[in-house]
Amino acid sequence: MLRIFLLLMAFGLILPATSHAQQGLGVGVFFGEPSGISTKTWLTHTTAFDAAAAWSVEGEGSFHVHGDYLVHNFNIFRPGRGALPLYYGVGGRILNRTDQNSLNVGIRLPVGIEYLFQRAPLDVFLEVVPVLDLTPESTVDVNASIGTRYFFQ
Repeated sequence: MLRIFLLLMAFGLILPATSHAQQGLGVGVFFGEPSGISTKTWLTHTTAFDAAAAWSVEGEGSFHVHGDYLVHNFNIFRPGRGALPLYYGVGGRILNRTDQNSLNVGIRLPVGIEYLFQRAPLDVFLEVVPVLDLTPESTVDVNASIGTRYFFQ
């Protein structure tokens, strides 16, 4: 299962992006729970794939990876410049909790808002993510973060 998850994350990162000043591969940082390095690539004008590697404050030295398929709605907020889509999606996460010697595998349901700069290959995002861990036991968690990415074109 881990191999399939990592393969899907890698596949999402190499797909071509289209239709935004933020085309190409976006790489940046995010802070919150967890905090780490974020990547994103646009699949169509309204869909994207993101992935991250992060450190979690849930236990000492916990390491987190996730990948999400995202859908963006550009019609809710209309700023004077740039774009401000609301996004939502589904994905998966793996959390290696070293304090409990456990590997948590879960389903993520991200909801966020993202500002896409009009002329700069940058974005800024804020998201809240309910997580349903399936292993080692079923638990519900919530992640939240703020971050930014630079898109290499």
